Amino acid sequence: MDNFYSLREQFFSFFEKRGHVPVPSSSLIPDDQSVLLTTAGMQQFKPYYTQIRDAKKDFSSQRVVSIQKCFRTTDFDEVGDDTHLTFFEMMGNFSFAPLGSDDPTSYGTEGYFKTSAIVWGYEYITKELGIDPSRIHVTIFSGDNVIPRDDEAYRIWKDVVGIDPSRIREGGREDNFWGPTGVEGPCGPTAEIYVDGVEVWNIVFNEYYARMSGEQLEFEKSETPGIDTGMGFERLLSVVEGKSTFFETSAFLPSIQQIQKDAPHLSVTQTRMLVDHMRGSIFLIGDGVLPSNKEAGYVLRRLLRKLITLAIQEGLEKELFTTLQQQIIDQYSPLYPELSLVQTQQIWDEEYDRFKESITKGLKELEKHIEKKDVITAHDAFYIYETFGVPFDVIQSVVPQEKQKEFSYKDFEKAQKEHQEISRAGSEKKFGGHGLLLDTGELKAEDEQELAKVIRFHTATHLLQAALREVRGESITQMGSDITAKRLRFDFSAEEKLTQEELQRVEALVQDYIQKDLPVTKEVMKKEDALTSGALHFFKEQYPDEVTVYTIGQGDTVVSKEFCGGPHVERTSEIGSFHITKHESVGRGIKRIRAILT
Repeated sequence: MDNFYSLREQFFSFFEKRGHVPVPSSSLIPDDQSVLLTTAGMQQFKPYYTQIRDAKKDFSSQRVVSIQKCFRTTDFDEVGDDTHLTFFEMMGNFSFAPLGSDDPTSYGTEGYFKTSAIVWGYEYITKELGIDPSRIHVTIFSGDNVIPRDDEAYRIWKDVVGIDPSRIREGGREDNFWGPTGVEGPCGPTAEIYVDGVEVWNIVFNEYYARMSGEQLEFEKSETPGIDTGMGFERLLSVVEGKSTFFETSAFLPSIQQIQKDAPHLSVTQTRMLVDHMRGSIFLIGDGVLPSNKEAGYVLRRLLRKLITLAIQEGLEKELFTTLQQQIIDQYSPLYPELSLVQTQQIWDEEYDRFKESITKGLKELEKHIEKKDVITAHDAFYIYETFGVPFDVIQSVVPQEKQKEFSYKDFEKAQKEHQEISRAGSEKKFGGHGLLLDTGELKAEDEQELAKVIRFHTATHLLQAALREVRGESITQMGSDITAKRLRFDFSAEEKLTQEELQRVEALVQDYIQKDLPVTKEVMKKEDALTSGALHFFKEQYPDEVTVYTIGQGDTVVSKEFCGGPHVERTSEIGSFHITKHESVGRGIKRIRAILT
């Protein structure tokens, strides 16, 4: 276990000596709305590469170093082999403009570029970790018809570091160029360090900026170049400890050995999947994610339900999972104190109890399908998923390969989309086929009279959220709403239901806001400015570069400020009298309030 902790300390110490400020890992739930989960170490630093934020002001240095917890959903199906994980940690050192000296012997606090990044990377691997240079080869960008070959990186590797040209290899855009796909942003060529043919360090030179020109990206030299590096902790640990896969390292071995002791009949693939998914679940829960049917909550639910399915299929005792949770949290909590055994076990037990009966029925139904049918299609899979909640990847693992037809995840998504379209058509039929004057999904009104009522209810939801946060604190976040001309329904995050006294306080606060006749103002502003202003918003909503913000109140009387498309009343007195009619729990960590206006 020594390397598990000491490797981190060694990494931070190396770069602290070179002017870098250690920055704690950010949450797995990013502020960056373009991604569902944090997937890379540089994500929390994106505003510094475009100078939206000032690194010198925030960190007292243009140089920072971090070990970031990350999660990638693209590797779900591959987990269990030698090289794929969902949850992992990414080590990285970062430099932001403006640049100072690029002398690697200069340990100041100004930004640096290629020479320092390359020299320090090589020094850390060979001198700090003591890895024999004969085991190493490096790469540069070979260039294409848009971006030229990275001659500077080649020169640094050859003349400054002193690597033999036979150990310098070239890669194209797929391997040695980092940049956004189809969107604007910083980008540039990369250099990589390989040990025994395994990539351990990727150094990105953000010296270009990609801009959209029509439907094409055009690349221009950046005025604010920077350095972004990434080195997988688990992969580096396997190199340091001389292991062929990170599942054999001190990061995983305690958990692997626990499973081999308590469930020796599990295959290697099942054992690895169990450890990976349990780690991922624990860290998602630690960052406040709750099981649900959308976004990060769906990722967590998918992990948990695969584990529960494995437990049922293989006859695993719940105690194995409890022991595993305790072991993982004991190992990681000195590094990530947000991890909670009590919360993890509570969520695990609730999801297990809720899902066990359904999954058992679903698997039996699936076995019937397999026995009766010559082929199993994605539509069959969707039926099992929709009826019993059995995840697609579980269904895919149970159905024999020879019986699978049109059975990829894309086929499954297509079947799901067809189902949604049929459901939507049925919903439209309920309204007589003539449609609605307003239907945003959240707001529904059939005519002008209903529209006026819906607008009053809509503004009332903003006041309700403000009142809930006043009574329960800023941990309250909106989870969804549904508004008609007759009532509002507001879902919000909360572990415990409100007491009767709290409900009365919330209702009284909303009514007080209404009676104060507060102004409701609309402002269109840049998304970055709106975020800086503290306006509330859905973290996973995809917002445009310009957003609309509605503020209720003014000066010292502001009670609400939110991203919102409207419409709203002009003053709160137009809302009328507010009355809560029902308060209920609608899921783990999600509560609901229904209210009317008179």
